[in-house]
Amino acid sequence: MDNFEELVEQYTPMIHRILQSLSIYRNREEFYQTALIGLWESQKGFDPEKGSFVNYAYTFIKGKVLLELTKRCRYEAENVYPQEEYWDMVEGGYSETPFETEQLLSYCDGLTEKETKWVLAAFMEDLSVKEIAAREKVSVSAVKQWKMGALRKLRTGLERV
Repeated sequence: MDNFEELVEQYTPMIHRILQSLSIYRNREEFYQTALIGLWESQKGFDPEKGSFVNYAYTFIKGKVLLELTKRCRYEAENVYPQEEYWDMVEGGYSETPFETEQLLSYCDGLTEKETKWVLAAFMEDLSVKEIAAREKVSVSAVKQWKMGALRKLRTGLERV
C-alpha cells in the first residue's frame, strides 16, 4: 500500500459501489473525489492490529461520503432559491396603493381642503413646503399655515385617542 495510485485502482470498484448504494446521481464526480480523500485518509490512519484494511477503508469512505451528503442536504435546505418563474410573479417591495391613501385620508377628518392637500403632498409625495407652494401657486407662508393648522388638529385628534 505504498503507492496511492495502485490503491485507487484497486479500490475504485468499491468506491463506485458505495456511491451506487447511497443513490448518488447528482454531482457524482465530486462525491467520487470525496471518496478518494476518504481512501487516502483511511490509508494514513489504518492500524493493521485492529483488523483488515478492506473493512476499515469501506467504513471510512462510506462515512466520509455520508458526512458530505448530509452537509450538502443541510446547505440546500437552508438556502432555498426559488425558480425564475417565482421572481417574475413577485411585485416590487414598494407599491403605492389606494389603501395607503385611504388610510392617510382617514386621519384627515376635520381638516380643511388645503390642510389635507398639505398632508397628502408631504406624506404621499414627499414634497417640501416650497415644492407644494410652487405646485399650488401660492406663497410659502400660506403652505406653512396649512401645515401648522393640520399638525395642530392632528395632534389634538391623537391626544383624544
